[in-house]
Amino acid sequence: MDKDLQQQPSNCIKIVFFGPESTGKTTLARQLAEHYQTQWVPEFARDYLQRKYDDSGVICEEKDLIPIAIGQIDLENKLVVLANKVLFCDTNVLQTYCYAQVYYTNFKNERLEQAAQKHQYTYYFLTDIDVPWEADDLRDKPNERQAMFNHFERALQKNNLPYTQLSGSLNTRVELAKKQIDKLLSND
Repeated sequence: MDKDLQQQPSNCIKIVFFGPESTGKTTLARQLAEHYQTQWVPEFARDYLQRKYDDSGVICEEKDLIPIAIGQIDLENKLVVLANKVLFCDTNVLQTYCYAQVYYTNFKNERLEQAAQKHQYTYYFLTDIDVPWEADDLRDKPNERQAMFNHFERALQKNNLPYTQLSGSLNTRVELAKKQIDKLLSND
């Protein structure tokens, strides 16, 4: 695998918030990192694509996917060394790959696919669509939330990745996540 897409080895428990846009991933990552007094990895694509949109009016093109993946793993690699037992990831390369499959018909990129398959995470939280949609410059699929959710869940199942679906209010999601994270920490 390309060096710029390699994941930093770590004994840290790595948690990924995974799912469609506008489902609370950032809020959950931030709150749980605060609770566990550790680091969280923001979504690199958000700032990258907002800058692109502000400069050109274009949201995302297929050529942006590798720079997004490299930026995401670079952020993760920098923060994992600062983490306190757990690292919360707002997204990961598998999620970038899942979005690429939806937005770009017959998408194939061996570098991205290989990174998505090789990167290791301890656990995933699949964020449900039962929260209100919040529009912004980058979000564009308010009427396809269920299809997107199904696509993300299939990716987790296809890759045999351990996950829990987080539904309900923010408080309900946080409490369910904390129970699972505490189990993971007690096994560590």
